[in-house]
Amino acid sequence: MNEDAKHTLPRTPEDRLLPRDTRRSLPIALLRAREAVMSRFRPMLAAHGVTEQQWRTLRILSESGPIEATELAQRACVLPPSLTRIIMALEERGLLTRSRHEKDGRRVLLEITTEGRALIAAVTPESAAIYKEMEERYGKAEIETLLDQLEKLAAAL
Repeated sequence: MNEDAKHTLPRTPEDRLLPRDTRRSLPIALLRAREAVMSRFRPMLAAHGVTEQQWRTLRILSESGPIEATELAQRACVLPPSLTRIIMALEERGLLTRSRHEKDGRRVLLEITTEGRALIAAVTPESAAIYKEMEERYGKAEIETLLDQLEKLAAAL
């Protein structure tokens, strides 16, 4: 018996529905790709004192204008309980504000502050340099195609 065969478990009929190799498993491949990309950005974010989730939150706020927490959580891919903690931390640092909706006082709107925009502006050149390096290594057209395909996949599921 060869060495690989010793470590292979017997396959059941249900196993035949699964990919034989985790390298061809879509969830694992997506996680590997995410990790490869984020390993380039994490040191930069840490140097500016923000986490990945905080950064996504600030980026969405900078693009959207005032927004409700529920929509922010969805757009930033953050669970609502985590967003509550993120909001508190960013508010303490003066990077976002909360205000009551003018027509419905029960609703709260979140908005990036001048300080939050300054942080985005400070990080942008470093972020752009990382993107440029990724484009040089992988290809700008390939990245655009990959983004299009990922959007298509997300919309189809």
